[in-house]
Amino acid sequence: MYPVTQSQASFISGGKSIRLDSFLSSANGKAFPAVVALHGSGGGHTTMSEPATLLARHGFAVYVLHYFDRTGTTFADKQTIFRNFPLWMKTLWDALSHVEKQALVDPKRIGLLGFSLGAYLSLSNAGIDSRVQAVVEFFGGLPKEMKLFVRRIPPVLILHGESDPTVPVEEAYHLQQVLEGKGVPYEMQIYPGIGHSFTGEIWRDAGLRTLAFLKKHLGQSSDSSGTQV
Repeated sequence: MYPVTQSQASFISGGKSIRLDSFLSSANGKAFPAVVALHGSGGGHTTMSEPATLLARHGFAVYVLHYFDRTGTTFADKQTIFRNFPLWMKTLWDALSHVEKQALVDPKRIGLLGFSLGAYLSLSNAGIDSRVQAVVEFFGGLPKEMKLFVRRIPPVLILHGESDPTVPVEEAYHLQQVLEGKGVPYEMQIYPGIGHSFTGEIWRDAGLRTLAFLKKHLGQSSDSSGTQV
């Protein structure tokens, strides 16, 4: 595993300064697959440090996106989400444009990791942005309106609690139907009796599934000669 350093940078989207928490390996001469991570409607970007660190230790350049910076949001209810979803989508697009230019990033191997609202944004973006090569979505879904605009979807890992009261598990099954209809590779784990957050052994299992899925579809880091490490 790699040593990890954490820092914060920013970029401009819609005239606003948008923060990115970076979790990067200090290894030299490596081109890392990148993962842009998105929190849910409660904000909570600080809770992303654990999964971000896990992925960074295994050879991913991870960027936690403060997409609420675009709209000055601290908590998003349904009206706020409806009003700002397009702006957050554009912010995510701009974040990918920033990340793909980073020296340690292999721009051909970028994935998204989204939680709840962040998962909806990740899947929506992946449906129109060919730069995204894989999506891991925790208890989210694909907005039904996006079915009209989806041009392509990369491989997806679906992780959902069967008893989720916030985002019903039917959202996971709807996404499954869309992926199967388009012939998109996917993996899916529905956790019986689990609600809208994962803890303990469920969280650990989901983390291991996430790591394995991203390794499978984004690959390991490589040195400048292209040798896998």
